[in-house]
Amino acid sequence: MFIAASAAIIVAMTLTLIRAILGPTIYDRIMAVNLFGTKALLLIAVMGFLTDRPEFLDIALVYALINFIATIAIMKFFRFAHLGHPHEEDSLGDL
Repeated sequence: MFIAASAAIIVAMTLTLIRAILGPTIYDRIMAVNLFGTKALLLIAVMGFLTDRPEFLDIALVYALINFIATIAIMKFFRFAHLGHPHEEDSLGDL
Protein backbone atom coordinates (compact mmCIF):
# COMPACT_ATOMS: atom_id res chain seq x y z
CA MET A 1 0.00 0.00 0.00
CA PHE A 2 2.81 2.41 0.84
CA ILE A 3 4.50 1.55 -2.44
CA ALA A 4 1.34 2.58 -4.31
CA ALA A 5 1.27 5.81 -2.30
CA SER A 6 4.93 6.44 -3.18
CA ALA A 7 4.21 5.85 -6.86
CA ALA A 8 1.24 8.24 -6.76
CA ILE A 9 3.35 10.92 -5.06
CA ILE A 10 6.11 10.53 -7.66
CA VAL A 11 3.57 10.90 -10.48
CA ALA A 12 2.17 14.01 -8.79
CA MET A 13 5.71 15.38 -8.37
CA THR A 14 6.34 14.87 -12.08
CA LEU A 15 3.17 16.73 -13.01
CA THR A 16 4.05 19.52 -10.59
CA LEU A 17 7.52 19.81 -12.09
CA ILE A 18 5.99 20.12 -15.55
CA ARG A 19 3.75 22.89 -14.22
CA ALA A 20 6.79 24.64 -12.74
CA ILE A 21 8.49 24.61 -16.13
CA LEU A 22 5.45 25.63 -18.19
CA GLY A 23 3.75 27.99 -15.74
CA PRO A 24 2.45 31.12 -17.45
CA THR A 25 3.46 33.50 -14.64
CA ILE A 26 6.23 33.58 -12.08
CA TYR A 27 3.70 33.11 -9.28
CA ASP A 28 2.43 29.88 -10.86
CA ARG A 29 6.00 28.63 -11.02
CA ILE A 30 6.70 29.55 -7.41
CA MET A 31 3.53 27.81 -6.28
CA ALA A 32 4.45 24.72 -8.31
CA VAL A 33 7.90 24.62 -6.71
CA ASN A 34 6.26 24.96 -3.28
CA LEU A 35 3.94 22.06 -4.10
CA PHE A 36 6.91 20.03 -5.32
CA GLY A 37 8.58 20.59 -1.95
CA THR A 38 5.41 19.57 -0.14
CA LYS A 39 5.17 16.39 -2.18
CA ALA A 40 8.84 15.68 -1.44
CA LEU A 41 7.95 16.05 2.22
CA LEU A 42 5.18 13.47 1.81
CA LEU A 43 7.57 11.15 0.01
CA ILE A 44 10.09 11.42 2.86
CA ALA A 45 7.35 10.59 5.37
CA VAL A 46 6.18 7.57 3.35
CA MET A 47 9.75 6.35 3.01
CA GLY A 48 10.11 6.64 6.77
CA PHE A 49 7.09 4.41 7.21
CA LEU A 50 8.35 1.96 4.56
CA THR A 51 11.74 1.58 6.21
CA ASP A 52 10.29 1.72 9.75
CA ARG A 53 12.49 4.67 10.69
CA PRO A 54 10.50 7.32 12.57
CA GLU A 55 13.39 9.80 12.45
CA PHE A 56 12.44 10.47 8.83
CA LEU A 57 9.41 12.32 10.18
CA ASP A 58 11.73 14.74 11.99
CA ILE A 59 13.61 15.30 8.74
CA ALA A 60 10.31 15.87 6.95
CA LEU A 61 9.24 18.43 9.55
CA VAL A 62 12.48 20.40 9.19
CA TYR A 63 12.15 20.23 5.41
CA ALA A 64 8.59 21.58 5.66
CA LEU A 65 9.75 24.56 7.71
CA ILE A 66 12.57 25.33 5.27
CA ASN A 67 10.16 25.00 2.34
CA PHE A 68 7.71 27.42 3.96
CA ILE A 69 10.34 30.03 4.81
CA ALA A 70 11.91 29.81 1.35
CA THR A 71 8.54 30.26 -0.35
CA ILE A 72 7.73 33.34 1.73
CA ALA A 73 11.18 34.83 1.01
CA ILE A 74 10.90 34.22 -2.73
CA MET A 75 7.39 35.69 -2.88
CA LYS A 76 8.56 38.77 -0.97
CA PHE A 77 11.56 39.18 -3.25
CA PHE A 78 9.47 39.02 -6.43
CA ARG A 79 6.88 41.39 -5.05
CA PHE A 80 9.15 44.06 -3.54
CA ALA A 81 12.48 43.38 -5.35
CA HIS A 82 14.35 43.18 -2.02
CA LEU A 83 14.32 41.01 1.08
CA GLY A 84 15.06 43.67 3.67
CA HIS A 85 14.35 47.33 3.98
CA PRO A 86 14.66 49.39 0.80
CA HIS A 87 17.83 51.38 0.42
CA GLU A 88 16.97 54.77 1.83
CA GLU A 89 19.07 57.50 3.32
CA ASP A 90 19.97 56.55 6.85
CA SER A 91 18.93 59.21 9.35
CA LEU A 92 21.58 58.03 11.81
CA GLY A 93 24.48 59.01 9.61
CA ASP A 94 27.23 56.80 8.34
CA LEU A 95 27.05 53.75 10.61
